[in-house]
Amino acid sequence: MKGKLIYLIGDLLILLMPKKAKKLAKTGMTITDRNKITLIELFMRKSLLKKVEDKSDYNTLSEFHKAYWKNKGDDFFTATDDSFEKNFLPECSFMFELLKNKLSIEEEDFNTLVEIGTGNGKVLNYLSEQFPQIDRFVGIDLSENQIISNQKTYNKNQRLEFVAYDAFDWVNTYANKNMIFVTSRGVLEYFTESKLLDF
Repeated sequence: MKGKLIYLIGDLLILLMPKKAKKLAKTGMTITDRNKITLIELFMRKSLLKKVEDKSDYNTLSEFHKAYWKNKGDDFFTATDDSFEKNFLPECSFMFELLKNKLSIEEEDFNTLVEIGTGNGKVLNYLSEQFPQIDRFVGIDLSENQIISNQKTYNKNQRLEFVAYDAFDWVNTYANKNMIFVTSRGVLEYFTESKLLDF
């Protein structure tokens, strides 16, 4: 009953304030920090997300996610600055040991490693230390603010490049057979099934 009431209030608020609802969807709302969203926005958010989920409208849901990461991704990574040490290293670094082993037996040389959803750049910087045989490391993220921050933070590491780009578009434009693509910790969930299949 409580959930239905929340959605009803959200629907009413969207009806009464369509410009505010449209702005909320356009500027990013899929992950919330209760200190940075008003109660009105919270109700609208719940209603907007419920509508697209009920319709299985994954394209719109993907656009909502894209808007969030593009406009608020840097806020998220500032708030979770210690996740590299606390989560990534203990939970994910084993994957790159497997990659080292695989590369050691590959006949083909790979000159570029691309991280999709680079966030604060810590993983890409770590990978540049782990794979000295690779010349170029490209971090792609939707958040232009985060990319600018990464460019300043890692400006001494000449092997790192950071670009604000939609990963799907970047891959379609720049990918080649000598690249390794990596991502970790929930990035691919933001792509629609059709885009994942195209990847």
